[in-house]
Amino acid sequence: MEKLEEMSFWDHIDALRSVLVRIVVVLVVVTVGLFCVMPTIFDSIILAPCHGDFALYRLFERMTSSVPWLPQFNTGGFHVELINIKLASQFFIHMSTSFWLALVLMFPFVLYQLWTFIAPALYPNEKRGVKTAFFLGCLMFFLGVAVGYFIVFPVTLRFLADYHVSQLVPNQISLDSYMDTFLMLIFVMGVIFELPLLAWLLGVLGVLKRSFFRTYRRHAVVALLVLAAIITPTGDPFTLMVVFLPIYLLYEVSAYLVPKSDNLENLTTT
Repeated sequence: MEKLEEMSFWDHIDALRSVLVRIVVVLVVVTVGLFCVMPTIFDSIILAPCHGDFALYRLFERMTSSVPWLPQFNTGGFHVELINIKLASQFFIHMSTSFWLALVLMFPFVLYQLWTFIAPALYPNEKRGVKTAFFLGCLMFFLGVAVGYFIVFPVTLRFLADYHVSQLVPNQISLDSYMDTFLMLIFVMGVIFELPLLAWLLGVLGVLKRSFFRTYRRHAVVALLVLAAIITPTGDPFTLMVVFLPIYLLYEVSAYLVPKSDNLENLTTT
């Protein structure tokens, strides 16, 4: 590919257009494919946390049954029945979920296509840094999505579905509400898991130093506990720690990835 700095403005626009066309075509193809199998995906994956035999619930039951002082977690009888209250909701959720899942699955492809547009204008040492960031970014994003699906969303669903301000008010959860919470929490966790990469990039740029994490560690613990409580509004300390510990681990990983001062000098002179 011709170097971007040797191309005219319209050549840049044409190259960007080609990249965007490839992204859109692949996204449409994957979205259509997911649309065709979406009923199976809904039954076996998306709605799996609605049933008491979900993997996390069984794990919690085994863990709490072996520790007498923990609140006992029971999987028996738990079931969330969803209702649809809008005529076109199921059709639009079918389409929108197909698109968002396609975007998640094609996240590395989208980043790679954008990389092919930017790469010709970068120096070799900058390319090495971006390649590392690309790999870590994809890995951490999918890890965050997995944590959101297997831990954060089921814990949140279990608490909110069983919570009653009054026993006279039964919970009837709509499909729209369920999917909004499902997609929000999963994508939020995917974004949160990008924090180590962001810390690394800011450290390379000299904006963030490793001493920052040591100085504000106590403040971070309080802030992350509040964040975990917001994500999972439960008074149960066990479920609260299940959400807090992965986020706090990200904080420590971020501190470790920020280059030391001497390493930073080597990176900038390379």
